[in-house]
Amino acid sequence: MRAEAQQYIDRIDAALSLLRRFLDWDVALRRLDELNARVEDPTLWDNAKQAQEVMRERTRLDSAIGATRAIDTEKTDTADLIEMAEAEGDEEMVTEAIASLKALAERADEDKIKALLAGEADGYDTYLEIHAGAGGTESQDWAEMLSRMYRRWAERRGYKVDLVDYQAGDQAGIKSATFLIKGENAYGYAKTESGVHRLVRISPYDSSARRHTSFSSVWVYPVIDDDIDIEVKESDLKIDTYRASGAGGQHVNTTDSAVRITHVPSGIIVASQNDRSQHKNRATAMNMLKARLYEAELRKREEAASSDYQAKTEIGWGHQIRSYVLQPYQLVKDLRTGVTSTAPDDVLDGALDPFMAAALSQKVTGEKVDVEDVD
Repeated sequence: MRAEAQQYIDRIDAALSLLRRFLDWDVALRRLDELNARVEDPTLWDNAKQAQEVMRERTRLDSAIGATRAIDTEKTDTADLIEMAEAEGDEEMVTEAIASLKALAERADEDKIKALLAGEADGYDTYLEIHAGAGGTESQDWAEMLSRMYRRWAERRGYKVDLVDYQAGDQAGIKSATFLIKGENAYGYAKTESGVHRLVRISPYDSSARRHTSFSSVWVYPVIDDDIDIEVKESDLKIDTYRASGAGGQHVNTTDSAVRITHVPSGIIVASQNDRSQHKNRATAMNMLKARLYEAELRKREEAASSDYQAKTEIGWGHQIRSYVLQPYQLVKDLRTGVTSTAPDDVLDGALDPFMAAALSQKVTGEKVDVEDVD
C-alpha cells in the first residue's frame, strides 16, 4: 500500500474510532434496536411530544451509525481496489482510488464533527461576548479584531449575525461587544471558543514600533427556547439603563434605552442596546441572562461527568486558550489541542474550523496535550 493511501486510511480509521467511542458503539446499537421497536408500537403517538423525542433520537442514532458503517465499508472496498490495481500495474486506477480515499477522509472528518455536536444545547443559536482586557487601546483594538474574526467565521458557515450590545473603545477598537449568531449548531461549534485569546504584534499605536502582548476574553452561551424554564428572582437583579453607544451615525440612540442587568448571586452581567425601545432591550437582556445561567448549569454537568476537567476548564486571565503571533513570525497556536496555523491572516479572516474540530474531539477523548505557549 502506497504511503499516501495509507495516510488517508489512517485518517479515516482515526475518525471512525472517535465516532464509535463517542457513540459508545455497542450501547448505541442496542439503543437503536429499542427505538426501532418503539416506533413500531402504534400507541407511541398517544403522546405526541414523547413520540417526537423518540423519532429525533432514532433519526440521530440511525444516521450516525449508518454513516459510520458506510464509510468503513467504502474504505475497505477502496483499499482492496488499490491493492488489486497495484498488483495489475494499473496506475490510472490507483490514482483514482487514492483520490476517492482522500474524499472519503474529508467526509469522515465532517461526519465526525456532526456527530460530536450532539450535546443538549449544541443545535441552538448562540450569544458570543467579547471583552477587552487590561491594556487600553491595544487590547480594545484586539477585541475589535476578534469581533471581525467571529463575524467572518459565521458568514463562512452561512450564519446570520446580529449585534446585541456594543461599547466603543476610548480611542480605537471596542471595550466589549455581544453578538447573536443564528444557524444550525451555532452554539455547538462556537462553545469551544470561550476563554482568553492572546495577541503578540508590533503595535500600530506605538511610535517606537515595539512588540506588544494584548488579551481579550470570549464568552459563548446558547440561546434557549421557551421549553427550558429558568427561574430568576426579581429581587436578585440590579437593572441599570444608559445611553446606547455605537460607531456613530443616525442609528446611535439619544435616549437612555440601553439596559444592563446584573444577577447579584452569580455576578453575571448582561446588556442590550440593539433596539430603540428600553422595554425590548430589557426583554433581550433577560433572555441573555437566562441563557448565561443555563450555560453555567450545562458546564457544571459537563465538569461533573469529566474526570480531567480540573486543570483545563478555568476561564480567566492567565488561562489563554490560543495565542496569535503576528511578529516577528506568523503563527496561531491553540494551547489546549496543539493545533497550529502559519497563516494568521486566514485565521483572523474566520478560518476557525480546524481549531473548533480539534477542541470538540478532545472533549470526547479527554486526552491532554502538553503544549507550550509561544513567545
